[in-house]
Amino acid sequence: MLPDFNRLKVFYYIFLKKSVVNAAGKLNITASAVSQTLNKLESELNVLLFTRLHKKLVPTWAGHQLFEILNPFINDLEVGIKHIRQAKQIPSGMIRIGSPIEFGKSYLPGIFASFRKKYPEVVFDMKLGDPNEVFPLIKSGDLDFGLVDIFLTRDQVFEDFGIYSIDPLIDEEVIMACSKEYYVREINGDHSFKNLAIKEFLSYQKSSLTLMNWFKHHFKKAPVNLNRVMTVDNHQAVINGIKNQLGMGVIASHIVRKDIKQGRIIPIKTPSKDVINTISLVQLQDKEPSLTEKTFINFLTKDILSSGTLKTFINIS
Repeated sequence: MLPDFNRLKVFYYIFLKKSVVNAAGKLNITASAVSQTLNKLESELNVLLFTRLHKKLVPTWAGHQLFEILNPFINDLEVGIKHIRQAKQIPSGMIRIGSPIEFGKSYLPGIFASFRKKYPEVVFDMKLGDPNEVFPLIKSGDLDFGLVDIFLTRDQVFEDFGIYSIDPLIDEEVIMACSKEYYVREINGDHSFKNLAIKEFLSYQKSSLTLMNWFKHHFKKAPVNLNRVMTVDNHQAVINGIKNQLGMGVIASHIVRKDIKQGRIIPIKTPSKDVINTISLVQLQDKEPSLTEKTFINFLTKDILSSGTLKTFINIS
């Protein structure tokens, strides 16, 4: 069982100040209270921490050992408390943020760098993952907030969904696409459900949720079985598979805008409008964001998005 921390703190300052009187002055209590606390600690530990030599206290070996244990802890504690208090005055400390993999890899490091130019005391811990990974980490308090891909979660149900605050942040156009060679060989202008459903597909996950959602959006139904020729967990790998004529995949159009313009990648169009994938800011509904979090969220939603950094790639809602 650990000793009472207040007694350890009193011992620490007695050792540091080499005097009961000086420790009492530091702690703003009486010398008698300091002496009583030291006696209780020694009784609790069943060991002498100081040798009493007239009015002088000489640390014993046990006293030296205890001080060596406490010294780094209390120093770190003082620095940590200082940072916690400082964070209420200026943005500082760590922001823990979750993000879709491709968006996080492509955009957030640059946003972090811009933010740190203004607030160098802020550091970031980023978790890249699917919504089913990010939501639980927000709920458990391991993430301060997350950017979540809403289109991909449309058919998923999360426990206690109502505990989250979800604010749409960015809209991106999602398309089914293939290489020019694959299009000529396999599609040739036939964008019907019957023709598309039997082709080869590149999928993000075994459930093919993204592909199924694309079909449901455009045709109000999904294929019974999809011929998945490659399953990956990376957006860029799907794009590379498309370019290598493996089949069709669902991708964000802004990432391959140049390839589409030059005719190397062909979007599969239907009478329905293209899917709009919403990336939303998700927090616990009753959470009070810190000054640092509020400042970063404001920086992200107003300063960065309105500056045009992403506008050339993504339609901002």
